[in-house]
Amino acid sequence: MVKTYTMELAGRTLKVEIGKVGKQANGCAFMQYGETTVLSTATASEKPREGIDFFPLSVEFEEKMYAVGKIPGGFNKREGKPSENAILTSRVIDRPMRPLFPKDYRNDVSLINMVMSVDPACRPELVAMLGASISTTISDIPFDGPCAMTQMGLVNGELIVNPTQEQWASGDLKLTVASTEQKVIMIEAGANEVPEEKMLEAIYKAHEVNQTVIAFIKGIVAEVGKPKHDYEHYVIPEELFSEIKTLVPPEEMEKAVFTDEKQVREENIRKIKDRLAEAFADKEDWLLLIDDAVYQYEKKTVRKMILKDQKRPDGRAVNEIRPLSAEVDLIPRVHGSAMFTRGQTQICDVITLAPLSEMQRVDGLDENVTHKRYIHQYNFPSYSVGETKVSRGPGRREIGHGALAERALLPVLPSEEEFPYAIRAVSETFESNGSTSMASTCASCMSLMAAGVPIKRMVAGISCGLVTGETDDEYLVLTDIQGLEDFFGDMDFKVTGTTEGITAIQMDIKIHGLTRPIVEEAIRRCREARLFIMDNCMKPAISGPRPEVNEYAPKIIQIQIDPAKIGDVVGQRGKTINEIIERTGVKIDITDDGAVSVCGTDKDKMDKAIDMVKMIVTEFEKGMILTGTVVSIKEFGAFIEFAPGKEGMVHISKIAHERINHVEDVLTLGDKVTVICLGKDKMGRISFSIKDVPGSNAPA
Repeated sequence: MVKTYTMELAGRTLKVEIGKVGKQANGCAFMQYGETTVLSTATASEKPREGIDFFPLSVEFEEKMYAVGKIPGGFNKREGKPSENAILTSRVIDRPMRPLFPKDYRNDVSLINMVMSVDPACRPELVAMLGASISTTISDIPFDGPCAMTQMGLVNGELIVNPTQEQWASGDLKLTVASTEQKVIMIEAGANEVPEEKMLEAIYKAHEVNQTVIAFIKGIVAEVGKPKHDYEHYVIPEELFSEIKTLVPPEEMEKAVFTDEKQVREENIRKIKDRLAEAFADKEDWLLLIDDAVYQYEKKTVRKMILKDQKRPDGRAVNEIRPLSAEVDLIPRVHGSAMFTRGQTQICDVITLAPLSEMQRVDGLDENVTHKRYIHQYNFPSYSVGETKVSRGPGRREIGHGALAERALLPVLPSEEEFPYAIRAVSETFESNGSTSMASTCASCMSLMAAGVPIKRMVAGISCGLVTGETDDEYLVLTDIQGLEDFFGDMDFKVTGTTEGITAIQMDIKIHGLTRPIVEEAIRRCREARLFIMDNCMKPAISGPRPEVNEYAPKIIQIQIDPAKIGDVVGQRGKTINEIIERTGVKIDITDDGAVSVCGTDKDKMDKAIDMVKMIVTEFEKGMILTGTVVSIKEFGAFIEFAPGKEGMVHISKIAHERINHVEDVLTLGDKVTVICLGKDKMGRISFSIKDVPGSNAPA
């Protein structure tokens, strides 16, 4: 039986159909918001996956190109691997939903969201987020939902609920907030230096909207929701814990864990595990549980010491940042480089500048976004955490971290008119012990300035953590969390910004939401920390953008021409522009509005190319004096080329002061000559003269 449910959401109708399609999935919601259509399904395996100590959840956001009336590119003409946008959307759905599943659930769960049509007024990412929540909540899969998500835009100072694609692309805020019925559980934002107070207003306006959606979802669940199925619980036997605590007393575990050296801590824990393995040699069942049992013992120890004694593993105060250092220009010959170190987290960022023609093409469902001028990529090799692992390219985590640092810096980049370059930043993780994405933001900002990119303001970022107790009032916010505090804590709240406001937020939690006081304190702490980092680490290394680009970077000269003349510069099948490029060795880009960018490393050759372009678009007027090359000789005169595709004729009578019988008597191919424009002849053609040039050496 098909059930249809509707609600009005931000001025548009949200429709959910249950039982129409996907009946063999554990849960399925056929979603429509405006004319955007998404099929969301939730499925779970019948049995748990053996030999794992984590919840195997996979989330997919599938972009079907027919949704926007396109045929995919490439030879196969079908959708291939997920786009970066699809991966980032999958992560945004995953992050708030994962904590709402039971911690000991080991069954494979797959949430698939297939975009089938796109209405530019209703963003498909939002519909998929809601569809994933609804399909999971009505299913028999154990899930402590529902949750809801709302997007907020900011256009001309006004907050907009669930903005259109155009408002999302052009506004000053791109904010996504997920909530349960009580608390905020996920925040993702990109912002154009939005003040902290305005950001909080937007977050909690979205939280209010989420409550109306959650009430709507609960009504659906009341009618069609399935009872949740039982599952095999994964529990460490209490007897094993008791034996471990006898062999390793709490004070010994505290001593093993509380050190500022990650490698020392790991060695201490390894020795404890070896002792336990020797003690339990005759208990095969317990041997299999040692790793997880020690992990939980270590976690309880760290949380207790932080929350009860306000003692962090490395001895820092709760608002203290680890030792900082920064330097620029450490890599020779690249266009810009910088290294940022915070404790045992170290990032080297390298900048490459190129003509705008090398911008990244984006082929996706948002037709407002076709190219990316600024690309930030992040790499996380296994050696950075002391592991041995074969590199198989960037995973979802690496793509997500790169996108976060990219969002952080976009608001301060100069416009294409101010700085006509495509920019690529690559962050290499040399060492990792917590919040490499925020270190990437700091390193990228410095390397951009070192490369001579005239950014508007300095950007820095930091992450705050959280340890909670039994009640909402029992918590401790930690500034600059290291890896151990991230693993065992409840929150990773990353904020980047300038002195003026926030440029990006990414909040992950492991609990069922945050109260407003926690969110406010985390945002305040992050502001204090980023300003400290700028003043005490980044500015001493480089205080502002260099006045010129690096000597090894390409130089770009830009001029404006009449758009109607673009065809003259390009020539038939590109013949004219390719000849300029061949003669000068430069790169030339021309936009539809007539902006011509000449890129090269030799200024003389760049100037020569600019002169050629200017000559091609010049309208010859009487009295103009020009210099060109003889390219063709006829009985009646000679043709002079002033630039590729731009020629004029000098009649034989205008070559010399005296009468000549043959043009070849005076001129030969390749001669450089100076001519004066005589205006148009009776047939409307431009005529030139050599002999009438003032001070001419034409033969007497």
